[in-house]
Amino acid sequence: MTDGSAPAVVDIDIDLDRVPDDRPAPSSGPLAWLVAAGVTVLAATLGLSLALRSGSAPACAAGRTLGAAPPTGTATHSGKATFYDSNGAGGNCSNPAAPANRLYVALGPSEYAAGAACGGFLDVTGPKGTVRVLIMDQCPECEPGHLDLSREAFARIANPVQGLVPVTYRAVVNPPLPGPLTFRIKEGASQFWFAVRVGNHGNPLRAVEVRQGDSGPWRSTVRQDYNYWLIPSGAGAGPFSVRVTDVYGNRATASGIRMAPGQVQTSAVRMYGPGASTSSRKSASARPPASRAAGTPTPARRPAEVAVASAPPAETPSTRPAGATARWCG
Repeated sequence: MTDGSAPAVVDIDIDLDRVPDDRPAPSSGPLAWLVAAGVTVLAATLGLSLALRSGSAPACAAGRTLGAAPPTGTATHSGKATFYDSNGAGGNCSNPAAPANRLYVALGPSEYAAGAACGGFLDVTGPKGTVRVLIMDQCPECEPGHLDLSREAFARIANPVQGLVPVTYRAVVNPPLPGPLTFRIKEGASQFWFAVRVGNHGNPLRAVEVRQGDSGPWRSTVRQDYNYWLIPSGAGAGPFSVRVTDVYGNRATASGIRMAPGQVQTSAVRMYGPGASTSSRKSASARPPASRAAGTPTPARRPAEVAVASAPPAETPSTRPAGATARWCG
């Protein structure tokens, strides 16, 4: 409208369940044929669109951002880094607390991958050097390649005054383990609702399976974005055997995991490396629950400081070790 008046509002009332009373007689002319053909094409297009939206996606893709996956293998990625402070909390991965060395990182949604990255490690290289960090949090506003490091980790690779620096980073395959596998049954769990968090696994996990006792069929769990593995209908009263598989095919089984919500139970089984075992029949020891923030999404953070980024350092070629191929569906 050029005269400044408000445009007219037209109400369109279509009842798809009722045939109009005064419907004109159908025509057999060219116009009717063209209309029918157009409707057919439109219906086919809509049908294809709906099929693509609701069609057969892989089971392991449920609950994840399309195309999301954590960094794995030995590929080197280029990106940028900022820093933040978790104030001692364990982040979206539901860690009891931040690691003692305070070296950790939050990833954007595409690399956090609905919790699939939790517990893995990255080697991050910046202007001053390289630091190894634990993946323990999500940075909701970070795009792919944007790493939000802890303040302490950032200081290892750059001057914190810069605030934003170019980096390269890669996953750490089979990093040294701090100890045997740990298991934490979530508060509120019972024989009718099962949720467990696995710790000290080193590489990102692909699957966690549970069974009652030492026999019977294994039951698959579903990973939640806060890093617990869930069986909504429960897994029984326990004790349980828990079989853990990482993205590189390492597998370990621990037995004697009790229904002890809120307690961290330490097994006698390592995921891989020296002292690794395929199973453990010793009952896991328990530690008192540590206070932590609830497993809820991390609020949006802003970089502490922003500076003009220089050109990223040159990438160093590497030799891909055997077995460094991650599998997400299996």
